[in-house]
Amino acid sequence: MVLFLLSWLFRNTLLGPLVDTYAVTMGDLTQTVVASGRIVTPQRIAISAQLLARVQNMTVAEGSTVTEGQLLVELNDEDARANLAQASAAVEQASARLRSIQELELPAAQHNLDETQANLLQAGKQLVRIQDLKKNGFVGQSDLDNAQRNFDIAQSQVDSASLQILARQPSGSSYVVAETALTQAQAVFQQASVKLAQYRILAPVNGTLISREAEAGDIVQPGQELMLLAGAGKSQIEVQLDEKNLSRIQIGQPALASADAFASDRFEAKVSYINPGIDATRGAVEVKLDVPVPPEYLRQDMTVSVDIHTAQREGVMVIPTGTTHDISGAEPWVMVVRQRRAVRQPVELGLRGDENVEVLKGLSTGEPVVSASIKTVVEGARVRARPVKTQ
Repeated sequence: MVLFLLSWLFRNTLLGPLVDTYAVTMGDLTQTVVASGRIVTPQRIAISAQLLARVQNMTVAEGSTVTEGQLLVELNDEDARANLAQASAAVEQASARLRSIQELELPAAQHNLDETQANLLQAGKQLVRIQDLKKNGFVGQSDLDNAQRNFDIAQSQVDSASLQILARQPSGSSYVVAETALTQAQAVFQQASVKLAQYRILAPVNGTLISREAEAGDIVQPGQELMLLAGAGKSQIEVQLDEKNLSRIQIGQPALASADAFASDRFEAKVSYINPGIDATRGAVEVKLDVPVPPEYLRQDMTVSVDIHTAQREGVMVIPTGTTHDISGAEPWVMVVRQRRAVRQPVELGLRGDENVEVLKGLSTGEPVVSASIKTVVEGARVRARPVKTQ
């Protein structure tokens, strides 16, 4: 017994205690984000009218498969068509007025300006001639007054013709009034077109008609349900992820999911939507995943677990996550055994998986690192490495 104690003291004092270590290895690393959510299946859509009208035609029967944009219900639209025709005529009238300004009135005003400018030139020459004659005493003051009046009249005509041109140019008042009238007429026409379109009820999505609640000849009210449509589409998984994982998630990333009721059966999914906003009360972001081939047992609101594969590395240096100190801090480190002594070694980390973490700098393949949970090993202490096999 004494020899055993002496042997134990010798080994632990001079050689150091045995500590479990994990070898630095090369391997493949997959990073995942785990979340829980629920199944969202295509919803049933109530097809309803937006206005008071008489049903003219129901174009599909119960059980029919319809495509997005297909005509489902026709309502009597005689009044709406008349309003559209009236609005169309107003647009044509306003367009004609604007074309008249551009093609007729503006050229005519330009021609008138040319004539008045010629008259002004002639009146100016006549005024100068009369002024010379007056100086030499050949004509009286009345002749000079008449010449001046004729010049002033010609000048005012030129000014008026210039204003007529300015009013009919794109920035002029007449042009702007005509252009505004056309814009208003077009807006009324657009409104009438939208109103007319409401008399033709189209399928909002691909799907199957489950039931219909109206027939030709019925008077329907705004908001009254006319039929029920089961939309076609992919089943989706809706999850709430902690916002700290937002930087890892991208559209198109693959995932494996399993319903809690069928935990052993896993099926594929793919990230298809990331909400741009954050739920401030929960610090979470909504993410949706498409399920390309949903199992038959999936039901609306089923609880599922999802492993989203956010990154992958092949043939990299890895160590168990549990061997790293301050893994989320600015200066992570490990305790590595070198020459039978514990050495504190700063490391640069890369991709972090569920069980292992990638080492970029600081370690070499095969070196033994001590589990971070062992607090008794201090830097510089003698230790004996006891390798632990990892899967």
